[in-house]
Amino acid sequence: MVSNENPLLQPSPHPYGMPDYPAIEPRHYLPAFRAAFAEHRAEIDAITRVRSMPTFDNTMVPLERSGRLLGDVARAFYTVSSADATPAIQQIEEELAPLMSAHQDAIRLDADLYWRVATLHDALDDLGLAPEQRYLVERHHREMTHAGASLNSAEKAALMDLNARLSTLSNTFEKNLLADTNDLAVVFESAEQLDGLTEGELSAAARAAADRGLEGAFVVTLTLFTGHPYLASLTDRESRRRIMEASRARGRRDNAWDNRPVLREIVRLRARRAELLGYASHAAYITADQTAGSPSAVHARLRELAGPAARNARKEAQALQELIDAEGTPFRLAPHDWAYYAERVRSATYDLDRAALLPWFEAERVLRDGVFFAATELYGITFAERSDIPGYHPDVRVFEVSDADGSALGLFVLDLYTRDTKRGGAWMNSIVEQSRLRATAPVVVNNLNVSRPGDGQPTLLSFDEVTTLFHEFGHALHGLFATVTYPHFAGTNVFRDFVEFPSQVNEMWISWPEVLASYAVHVETGEPLASSVVERLAASEQFNQGFATSEYLAASWLDQAWHSLTAAEAEDIDDVEAFEAAALADIGLDDPAVPTRYASTYFAHVFSGGYSAGYYSYIWSEVLDADTVEWFRENGGLTRANGDRFRDRVLGVGGSMDPLEAYRDFRGRDAEIAPLLTRRGLTG
Repeated sequence: MVSNENPLLQPSPHPYGMPDYPAIEPRHYLPAFRAAFAEHRAEIDAITRVRSMPTFDNTMVPLERSGRLLGDVARAFYTVSSADATPAIQQIEEELAPLMSAHQDAIRLDADLYWRVATLHDALDDLGLAPEQRYLVERHHREMTHAGASLNSAEKAALMDLNARLSTLSNTFEKNLLADTNDLAVVFESAEQLDGLTEGELSAAARAAADRGLEGAFVVTLTLFTGHPYLASLTDRESRRRIMEASRARGRRDNAWDNRPVLREIVRLRARRAELLGYASHAAYITADQTAGSPSAVHARLRELAGPAARNARKEAQALQELIDAEGTPFRLAPHDWAYYAERVRSATYDLDRAALLPWFEAERVLRDGVFFAATELYGITFAERSDIPGYHPDVRVFEVSDADGSALGLFVLDLYTRDTKRGGAWMNSIVEQSRLRATAPVVVNNLNVSRPGDGQPTLLSFDEVTTLFHEFGHALHGLFATVTYPHFAGTNVFRDFVEFPSQVNEMWISWPEVLASYAVHVETGEPLASSVVERLAASEQFNQGFATSEYLAASWLDQAWHSLTAAEAEDIDDVEAFEAAALADIGLDDPAVPTRYASTYFAHVFSGGYSAGYYSYIWSEVLDADTVEWFRENGGLTRANGDRFRDRVLGVGGSMDPLEAYRDFRGRDAEIAPLLTRRGLTG
């Protein structure tokens, strides 16, 4: 029997239910999924066969208990498929995509289950439910209705066909992007071409080349976003150009990995699905069940910010052009020049060379004496590395997290380094979700894409990578702290345009004096980062915000532009580049020197991730974040009392109440936008 030999179908031998990854082979996944699909289907059938009228106990409780095996198998697999996508894993994901889509639809669109949930929803005021129970009924009813459970049989069949095709296309988009990103990694023949990089960065490039069998060469792998951290340091303009052009070419070359036809079909099918579900566009469908409520609210916010951001970017560009013109052979500022000359202006204006700060940001020290230190000071939690609990890859590290009273809280898993089998960017996901009903504790993962240095070299982080580490750990804290009864509300299961809020708040501790003093210590000399440098870092916070805000807003607007199309309009789009140009011109963010943070063909967030029509979430959440930072500053900053309030009223509730109600409970009022405008220099 496959169940007797399949480790995914057996209780885990490891603490906290960590999957037995050393025993799991690719051949185990699909049989485990099939068994889990069958078990989940049987559990739902048992609910709908109950002859008595629906009650919370005979419908909602077994519904929340159902699907546990499927959730365990899915989280185990998708953790690996995003972070270690070998050819075998990619093949499984390709086969799995339509199967998973069909199963999810079969549950969400089940007419008998929907009737039971709707019956409870209609009688909510008479049931005497506790707040979390009432909200559970409301959310299940809303989500099933939103998914199409009220459609007739023919409409459901059409919807399921669309969902199956979309799941396959999203998988194709991600697979193409990974392959093209690896293929476009830029090879340099000499260290001179990479003048300006640190010794550690050069060793990382040499190691990347050696891993590809290119001994003696140097390889610069591409980041998910358009730019690259090395562009700020490379003195050779041609080298900068090659990296930028490779980055922008991903997914739009006439080869097997061309994502243009893939994304056009995704857009068309999403628009058709929205129309079938009664919405004018995919954006209208998505935002209807978010805090934003409608595309018009999103568009108004983006337009409100785009004008000031573009004006600031033009002023910044003028300053960079003046610096270029003062050189012996002037040229017109190009996208690959921006980061390099911006760092020169930053250095001249603030006497601050961020590349020179790398030795103060050694990865292990940032992790333990920065990220962990801040969490301990705020929340009282502590971390102990568990080398006896294996991860899914040799790079993975596992830490047991204990609460302030010494009780076990969960596991934090860190996967720091880039590799060819890992998708780009940085993210958090859960392997196990907390639930009182299921008596489970959380296991959460942070993935980054830091270049691994050569043997014997320390891993030095850029300031942006330090920011990413703190940001993703904010998501991890959300996953660790959410304490709910029902798994539907576990961890970061909140509205998409709220989920970035806790992670953005956690970034504030990067430069908080006590935290910075703890981790920003020179890797060789032990010298702390000088207070004068800290002051200059703080003074430069608004520097280059015109560029940063513009590139982000441009990507957000592209996402909205694609997904605000009606089904008829989507059919007429054939030229991806022309569509992008028109969309950016419409909002005034078509500055040739400021490329969008993600162009459509490598915009994984929206075409293979969960942010379709939702990339605006970062700026939407940042309103809450900036307002919260003001609250911490007004109330004494890094204290247990402040941490406990934020944990208890925001992080700890998970998805068990409306997130804006949770925010009001924490803050005492709705968020104000003024702190965000000040932070990004948009008040003038």
